[in-house]
Amino acid sequence: FCSFWVFLEAATNKRELFRLLDANINRLREGIRVVEDVARYLLDEAELAAKLKSLRHAARLDSLNHELLASRDSVGDVARVTTTSETVRPDLRALVAANCKRAEESARVLEEALKLVDATEAERFKGIRYALYDLEKRLLLHFS
Repeated sequence: FCSFWVFLEAATNKRELFRLLDANINRLREGIRVVEDVARYLLDEAELAAKLKSLRHAARLDSLNHELLASRDSVGDVARVTTTSETVRPDLRALVAANCKRAEESARVLEEALKLVDATEAERFKGIRYALYDLEKRLLLHFS
């Protein structure tokens, strides 16, 4: 993370970058948790649940925890309002699909944002994203 800190010292909007990272780490972990619990409690898929749990635990930026928390502004989020499509899930398959997409999209945002400061961390989140693609396929095949 050495290059990360050099970048942040020079950045005029480091709080905003931390806010972006914090929101997407949270969104990624929340989406994974939903599908992990479906795999565990509803599908009784121990292997899938364990893989999802492992990914959720890997989706961290521990060295930045303080900065991420300090930058959080959930009350001031300009897009906090829930869209209509997010209020209804017609079935369990839709619930799983929506949360897989949520997690994958967040992993992509993290991958791209971290390319600005740390290629190794960006690659790690790329790996998480690709692992999610595989797990999404395996989960959704349960509903075919």
